[in-house]
Amino acid sequence: MNSSTLKYILIVILLLILPRVSMAEKGMPFHALDVSFDIEKSLLRGISRITLPDGRETLIHTDNLNIISVKLNGKPIKPEIGNGTFGIKSETRSGHEKGSILEIVHEATFENDGRLDDTTNYGVVSKSVIGKKGIFLTGNWYPAIEGLSYYNLTVTLPEDYEAVSEAEEIKAEIKSGVREFSFKFPHPVDGISLIASRYKVVKESFRGIDIYAYFFPEDISLASTYLKYTKKYLELYEKLVGKYPYKRFSVVENFLPTGYAMPTFTLLGQDVVRLPFIVETSLGHEILHQWFGNLVYIDYEKGNWAEGLTTYLSDYLYEEQKGRGLEYRKQILIDYESYVTSGNEIPLKNFISRTDPASKAIGYGKGAMVFHMLKKIVGEERFYRSLKAFIGEKRFQKASWADIKRMFEEISGKDFGWFFRQWLDEKGALVLEIKNLKIKGKGAQWAAAFDIVQKGKPYILDIPVIIKTDRGEIKEVVRVNSEKKSFEIFTGGRPTEIILDEDYDVFRKPSSKEIPPVIARLLGDEKRLIVLPQKDGEIYSDMVELFKRKGFSVKEEKEVKEEDIKTSSLLVLGSENIIVKRLFGKIEYQPSGFIFMIKENPWNSLRVIAIACGDSKEEVNAAAKKIFHYGKYSMVAFKEGENIEKRIDKSERGLRMPLTGPVVGVAVAKILDMNEIINRVSDKKIIYVGEAHDRYEHHMVQLEVIKALYKKNPKIAVGMEMFQRPFQKALDDYIAGKMDEKEFLKSSQYFKRWGFDYNLYRDIIEFAREVKIPVVALNISREIVNKVSTAGLDSLTEEEKREMPESMDLTDEKYKNSLREVFKKHKGSENRNFDLFYQAQILWDETMAQSIDKFLRKNPDHQMVVLAGDGHMSFGSGIPKRAFRRNGFDYAIILNDTAPERDIADYILFPEQITLPSSPKFMVTLSEKDGKVKIEGFPKDSVSEKAGLKENDIIISLDDTRIGSIDDIKIFLLYKKQGDTVKVRVLRKRFLLGEKELEIVVTL
Repeated sequence: MNSSTLKYILIVILLLILPRVSMAEKGMPFHALDVSFDIEKSLLRGISRITLPDGRETLIHTDNLNIISVKLNGKPIKPEIGNGTFGIKSETRSGHEKGSILEIVHEATFENDGRLDDTTNYGVVSKSVIGKKGIFLTGNWYPAIEGLSYYNLTVTLPEDYEAVSEAEEIKAEIKSGVREFSFKFPHPVDGISLIASRYKVVKESFRGIDIYAYFFPEDISLASTYLKYTKKYLELYEKLVGKYPYKRFSVVENFLPTGYAMPTFTLLGQDVVRLPFIVETSLGHEILHQWFGNLVYIDYEKGNWAEGLTTYLSDYLYEEQKGRGLEYRKQILIDYESYVTSGNEIPLKNFISRTDPASKAIGYGKGAMVFHMLKKIVGEERFYRSLKAFIGEKRFQKASWADIKRMFEEISGKDFGWFFRQWLDEKGALVLEIKNLKIKGKGAQWAAAFDIVQKGKPYILDIPVIIKTDRGEIKEVVRVNSEKKSFEIFTGGRPTEIILDEDYDVFRKPSSKEIPPVIARLLGDEKRLIVLPQKDGEIYSDMVELFKRKGFSVKEEKEVKEEDIKTSSLLVLGSENIIVKRLFGKIEYQPSGFIFMIKENPWNSLRVIAIACGDSKEEVNAAAKKIFHYGKYSMVAFKEGENIEKRIDKSERGLRMPLTGPVVGVAVAKILDMNEIINRVSDKKIIYVGEAHDRYEHHMVQLEVIKALYKKNPKIAVGMEMFQRPFQKALDDYIAGKMDEKEFLKSSQYFKRWGFDYNLYRDIIEFAREVKIPVVALNISREIVNKVSTAGLDSLTEEEKREMPESMDLTDEKYKNSLREVFKKHKGSENRNFDLFYQAQILWDETMAQSIDKFLRKNPDHQMVVLAGDGHMSFGSGIPKRAFRRNGFDYAIILNDTAPERDIADYILFPEQITLPSSPKFMVTLSEKDGKVKIEGFPKDSVSEKAGLKENDIIISLDDTRIGSIDDIKIFLLYKKQGDTVKVRVLRKRFLLGEKELEIVVTL
């Protein structure tokens, strides 16, 4: 008789005595499992001896195991195995024996097969492994009994191995060069695991509990820290939820990236345990699972409640103890908004386990918020009393959300059907809005009136409300139970702002202003596009493949269209990428290493733009996989794979709505004259002087500023919005005296391209010509602006795109909103596209900023006065900040006749109105075609019509000046004054008599 045969007989004897009978009497199977290994071949061999309870069928899951033999009460049988499962019913046996014994001999191979588990989603490991690094067996690695059962496990391993399983008692003996482990756990479980490797083991005791640390030799120095924190968590949770339920607890290091908790131990991946913050976060979470999930089991068919509860009493609780509870709750809402979409959204009652960030946001995040809201309703004392009662009743049993609901109702004496129904059965996060805000004067008091509106199916909610006033703030909690509910809250002072749920006590959808641009919003989007750079793209090649496996699509930067930006979140590679420059102008770039930053998408507030910049392929590869663990950040920077900086951009706290703006005033104790203002701005590199285009007094102010600055510094230039860059040579030649005014106006196409009376600007141009100071055409071609305003930037040809600035910033939301108001006032705006209008405006501003920068870089000793409409200068949004982005030159803004607002300008002037000495007019409506100018009509009391001109007359000449364009007429009139007579020679068609030239005298 060999040793293995003897061992088998001993196992049979052991299984035939009391444990089998006692377990069968409890109506649960008893499973004695004996396994051994051929580690070189990744092979497991096992014998299962299962005592079946009388009177019912037991389901056995074999999955992909190789079943060598099956016996029932010693007799070979061939069960029908379908989809890896078969059913077996206990036979009636003679005598006093109860239950039948099912014996299954099996084996299985669990190879690593070179796969890499998803390190971007720690804790989710795809399958069991037997290999040189160790043994990781969980799930169906043995013939698993469906439902709760009792287990005894015996394992034979190499002599230098240590092993862990669900056990309150572990015995190990060395026999014939091998080590035999025996694991006993006196409670029913729904499955067991086995972890084994060449561990070093450290043991301590705490309050009658044996605490172990199983660590790899290279990490054994971490053991003392983990044991120290384990004691801290055991003490915490014994106070909160009751006595630790077992005699031992082990922290076990794994060679796979796991984050699991089983009864009596937790299994943490090697990369995880090395992270310094894990002892303060994940360790406590897994220890708490000893109560929730491993003492009270989860009835998975009715949903997983344990992850939400454990998250709330661990990860969240630790942050709350540090005074950061509201930040954690807000992050839950942001993660839900970022990762959960219509395609992956499920009700909380349907959550089973974490498989990806979306399921985590539902089961862990929303689940935690449900328990937070429940605690707010019942109070802290009843909350923990209810949990202790729940644990006491459901020890070593499966429990569901219904059991939690019932226990809270019993302890509180209240009906919580409505609460659990709305938060468990309904999908998503509720949407709140504030509508119909009004301020009312109530005698000596004030009142704020408002509606709280729920979008979709209404919930029953207790919403914290804060009313800020000029004398402090009022806090109330209001009950909302309908789609719209109206409130009126009395305040002592004048209300200035209303805030709903400032501390994030309600699970809801945050407003766009509450959500910062964060990495999670990129990773969780349904449509994600990688934008490849033209240069140095190779250093990102491995990163591109990684993100492609995550569902990202790829385009070259030149292939990206406006529609792509509007409908996708983008991952833009390289700081010199065209998309970066076209959307953001320039970015702050980490001088070395790797940086990953998130910005709001200017074309779609629901999406984001990520910008990734790396110095080398090595730097990119060292950091790329880690990005998935930094979802809550707006920017992360790495050096040689180590995080050196991280940041979350600011966002609003709570759902906020202003009631009234603060009343502001301007101190008028000292009114400055022009000389004082000039003295104050004369040291600025750029002085912006705004205008209403048709106000002559504004242009006279501009001229006065230019002259005064010229006296202080002759190295001055004038930048003018009114001229377009292709006509710079005409300006240069005129200023230099190489052409006369008529030729200049014709060559610059002034009248075609600007349209305002040239007399408005004539004095300024003449002064510049007289003293020979440069005048810079700032604007882009009108044809390009018009094309963009009707069809967008994508409509431009490659040649037209070369005229555009490479750098453009579309992120100024305040400017965008002000332009939207301007757009609405335009006639026919309801039939036009605001986005195209906005593109054209930004193109206009950026071109002028670029023109300023280009001149000053070529002429570093010069100062510039910029003349443009007020809208391009107010608050610095149009041109000033865009020029500053390019060169950092200091500037001042002077506006005319503008209502004072905070930060609108440095100085506001109020010149007296001056009447423009404008040119006389012919009072005709003209059209131009093929070098001919035709009269289309006349306004009322037209001097030309009275003189004898008629519709359809073709104007040939004025006095002796040949006319070939409307510009020729405008230039001619520039040198006339009212009362002058003009000989107008026209070609007139006569009925049946043909054409005839006529000369008609018109008095202007």
